[in-house]
Amino acid sequence: MRPRNVTVLAYDGVRLMDVTAPLEVFGTAARMGGAYTLKLCSPTGAPVTTSAGTRLLVDAAATEIDGTHTLVVPGSVDFPQHAPPLPLLDAVTALAATSERIASVCTGAFLLARAGLLDGRRAVTHWRHAATLARRHPGVTVEPDAIFVRDGTVYTSAGVTAGIDLALALVESDEGADLAREVARDLVVFLRRPGGQSQFSVPSRARAAADDPLRPVLDAIATDPAADHSLPVLARLGGFSPRHLTRLFHERVGSTPAVYVEAVRIEAAQSLLAAGATVTAAATHSGLGSDESLRRAFLRRLGVTPSTYRSRFRSTTQPADATSTTPRRVSAPDPRPPE
Repeated sequence: MRPRNVTVLAYDGVRLMDVTAPLEVFGTAARMGGAYTLKLCSPTGAPVTTSAGTRLLVDAAATEIDGTHTLVVPGSVDFPQHAPPLPLLDAVTALAATSERIASVCTGAFLLARAGLLDGRRAVTHWRHAATLARRHPGVTVEPDAIFVRDGTVYTSAGVTAGIDLALALVESDEGADLAREVARDLVVFLRRPGGQSQFSVPSRARAAADDPLRPVLDAIATDPAADHSLPVLARLGGFSPRHLTRLFHERVGSTPAVYVEAVRIEAAQSLLAAGATVTAAATHSGLGSDESLRRAFLRRLGVTPSTYRSRFRSTTQPADATSTTPRRVSAPDPRPPE
């Protein structure tokens, strides 16, 4: 098979892991038999200094690259505050013109948007900068917290480690699930978080202050997702009428109580499946009920079936009672997600 040329664009101020993580995925795939060749380029062909202070040597200038299959555009901490320099934009435009598909990592989406490559497309970036991207580029439909998004031949991903998820997804698309799984195993990472999975947990997004009237309701849902969280029960718990509770959820959470409860239950089911629970046990102990209800919810929210999710995420060391353990709490104490 003719090798697929993967070109990663580096530049001064680029985030080091945005560059190295996709290179490691594609490089590992190549060592395992995948049809990939790798090149690291910069706008002028000169070495670059990353945001970590590390100097990177490159293979070529952007103008010397021809016939790229996959172009990877990493991010920089500067892009949400400052416009990228024109030589860098010119390099992106030139490389994109000869690439079969284009992928950005983290704030690399700002570069693609500034070059006009995201106009009329869906895209994602680091959760911290999603609103800025949407405001600065109204022609782009920004997904607020997906792991990665594909729109045609253009792929965008969230912060840092999401570049690994995206690269694994591209390897799986090119070479099949077996090779992608071997790469993930070699790198000791999951294969793979579905692109539509949230960048951070549902309860952490809806954290309420101690004096917030919704705090008891949100805590009850997060503490025991499988309990009865019907609208009348939640309303009584919070001391509201059902109508007032629904209004508060719309104002403070951005969804109805039922939609929020389902999201927390899906996250609880994910946790159970990752720990080795059966699909039936995950459905029961997350509060989603039946296998079919769990399947429909996963397909709607994550785009994969529970069985597929379990095979990709199951822990290699499963607790003995993994099939019957009810998660004590879904949310992490840290209100901000890791990158």
